[in-house]
Amino acid sequence: MNAKKNSTITMCLVAVLIFGPVASFAQNATSFSGEAVALRANALGISLALSDTGPLPSGGGNLSTSLASVNVAGLASADTLKSTTSGSGTSSQSQSSVANLSLLGGLIAANVVQSNSSATCSSGQAAVSGNAQLIGLVAAGQSIVVSNPNLAVSLPGGISLIVNEQTSSSGGNTGSMTVNALHVKGPSIDIVVASAQSGITCS
Repeated sequence: MNAKKNSTITMCLVAVLIFGPVASFAQNATSFSGEAVALRANALGISLALSDTGPLPSGGGNLSTSLASVNVAGLASADTLKSTTSGSGTSSQSQSSVANLSLLGGLIAANVVQSNSSATCSSGQAAVSGNAQLIGLVAAGQSIVVSNPNLAVSLPGGISLIVNEQTSSSGGNTGSMTVNALHVKGPSIDIVVASAQSGITCS
């Protein structure tokens, strides 16, 4: 009996030693989030989500999409819409861009609009970063130079423009960053140009 009991105990210990670390690894694997959208609009009775990667799987991977051009009269026109998001190892990153942008009949225009975001793990701790790059940005006839995040500009017709809009959360092993290069709000208007979100939960 003792021999049988000892044998059973030994087998249980072996099973724990073999399968325990595997189960622990599966539960504690780094997970990712991300999505990039070149143009998202709900305005003038129109709803758009163009060059949208869709959400990145929690296991990571690489998603990308592009569109040669868009022209919705009175709302938006742009060329070379591109979006990518990816996650692997200890980082996730997203990027979105458009060229030759015109919004609301030329009220807002830019030669290049791009956003970048990233989330990384270091020693089990999450860190996030992001930025927007804009070339030739003009709003209501005024040139705008972007420096600090979340620059707010008031425009005619009760319209507001937020340039390099950044929202982030980071604490312990989890972090997320969203950068909207341009965010236009107004009566029945909500337009986001070049949005890039990245998130990570470190193992």
